[in-house]
Amino acid sequence: MTTEAKPSDLLSDKHVDTIRKTPDSQTVLANLGLLQDFAGTWQGQGFNLIARPDFEGNANLYLQVNQTRETLEIHPIGSAIPNRGFGQKDISLFGLTYLQKISDTFTGGALHIEPGIWVTQPDTQYPNETAPQGTQIIARMASIPHGNALLAQGTASSFSGAPTLKTPAAEYAFSVFPSFNSTPFRAALSPLSPIINAAGSSEKLTAPALTPPAPPFTQYDLTVLGSNVNPRTPFGTTPPDPPLPGAINGVAMQDVINDPITLLQAVINSQVARGHTFEGTVLNIATQKQLTFLTQPNQPNGPTVSVNVLDGAGGIENILFLEGGEPQGLRGPNAQTAQVYATFWIEKVQPANGSPFMQLQYAQMTVLNFPILRALPNVVNLGWPHISVATLTKDFF
Repeated sequence: MTTEAKPSDLLSDKHVDTIRKTPDSQTVLANLGLLQDFAGTWQGQGFNLIARPDFEGNANLYLQVNQTRETLEIHPIGSAIPNRGFGQKDISLFGLTYLQKISDTFTGGALHIEPGIWVTQPDTQYPNETAPQGTQIIARMASIPHGNALLAQGTASSFSGAPTLKTPAAEYAFSVFPSFNSTPFRAALSPLSPIINAAGSSEKLTAPALTPPAPPFTQYDLTVLGSNVNPRTPFGTTPPDPPLPGAINGVAMQDVINDPITLLQAVINSQVARGHTFEGTVLNIATQKQLTFLTQPNQPNGPTVSVNVLDGAGGIENILFLEGGEPQGLRGPNAQTAQVYATFWIEKVQPANGSPFMQLQYAQMTVLNFPILRALPNVVNLGWPHISVATLTKDFF
């Protein structure tokens, strides 16, 4: 399916021509190494969850959830991308440009548009950065129209077996991240990392376990009907969205709210039951090297684990509105993007009977920091998970 990349294949020790022209298509794809099957047009369905400040009701929080449709166009960059150096000889990056468009499945309303670039980096001596055998250092650069720009780095590696499912070795097969849970948590002052809730947590059970206990945000509890004091999609939208279903693809809606990645697992479980097999490439990236997670659901004061993202690095820049004006702490009350991590599974799916096809799944966590007034005398600063997941299939190459 893919061609294992070697430093010599990536021209890391070769002269970079001043005039760069595009070689034949086979060479262009080979230079991408483990990213070569990323190229193409992908379409499919997904789910998006985001908490945001609310000025129309009395709760200060609006929980927006959307079933989504998505188109992701990815095009190889034909020529090498030279990075000049004094610490060592020049290196060449190879990459792909992309344009992601996401809209609401039912209303067609725009939700997200994102241009960006993925690149591969060869091993280097200055700094000394070497990917394990059979893997590649990768980076994603993205521009988001809210006024954010991010760089998330990590590693691409091959896999064989059913992706996304829970295994004895990982919460999600081939992902290095143990949680994509939606329950908010206390925001950490920069440059510290927040402590993200464990998979399977719920806001309903986590909030009362805090020290001191806090009333939960009932927007996350679907047994509490929406109103002007409990605003969430589809309540209060204009025009109204269709009512939230009881389940999506057989997954109870409350489980989807808590852990949207369960939708990806439902797809794989269905395909495994029909005899499909899988191989492919997994991409694990983050905007920082280390992330911290709770290990037990609904235990906000419980044990934690620190995850070191292999070759993880990067950061996020925000426009002045998002940075705010406070000289310390969270630097203001507006919703600021603080952290991003994601896993992409590029899957070659082989049905029990029939031809193989290409499938792309991803789960992405974006942490938004903003304070909120609760039933307390002061403002509480929280990190709010913004989670996006999708299952796409390759359309036209």
